[in-house]
Amino acid sequence: MLQFYYNLGPNPMKVALFLEEAGLEYEAIPIDTRKGEQFTAEYLSINPNAKAPSLIDGETVLFDSNAILLYLAEKNGQFMATDRGQLLSWLMFIASGIGPYSGQSVHFQAYAPETLSYAINRYRFEAQRHYTILDDRLAERPYMMGDDYSIIDMAIWGWARLIPRVLDANAWDDLRNLKRLVDEITARPAAERVMELTEKHDFKTEQDADANRYMFPSNASYTG
Repeated sequence: MLQFYYNLGPNPMKVALFLEEAGLEYEAIPIDTRKGEQFTAEYLSINPNAKAPSLIDGETVLFDSNAILLYLAEKNGQFMATDRGQLLSWLMFIASGIGPYSGQSVHFQAYAPETLSYAINRYRFEAQRHYTILDDRLAERPYMMGDDYSIIDMAIWGWARLIPRVLDANAWDDLRNLKRLVDEITARPAAERVMELTEKHDFKTEQDADANRYMFPSNASYTG
């Protein structure tokens, strides 16, 4: 059985969506990053980057959500696309743009030790720009790869459902095509089961000093 190491972040959730869509049996193993569980020797042997998600499939060990999506899709022959070049391009676009800019936008708005207007503006601008590229493409087709639902749509869903937090509450007004996709995926039975998964483990929610130390170790050396 697959062993799926996860937390409630956007990257684990898109892998959980694939697992549920594909009907694969898996053991969900929580990694509570606010408690520092990502830094145990056992977990670092699985994921040296000390993040979630990770996946073990027999003797195959994977980390990075997009690598896991591609591996599972290829192995199971599901949710791929006939145009492999476009599929890889959009998957890397999400990995190199959507994820990092969205994550940094949230970080500087919600977690940075001081308000840095330049950083907030830069990351919100780039997140908005990347989401607009997705929105423009979805104006011409139901899914990112055309008529067929794929791992690209799943990868987008993990992050795009958080757009009000990444940008602001009014951001959907300019991203209506993307919102259509997110709403459609969220209504799918597989996504409903993912939401059930998020309730199965009592992850720490308090952002106390220990949580900050484990999640943002660079702040320990910050002098202002």
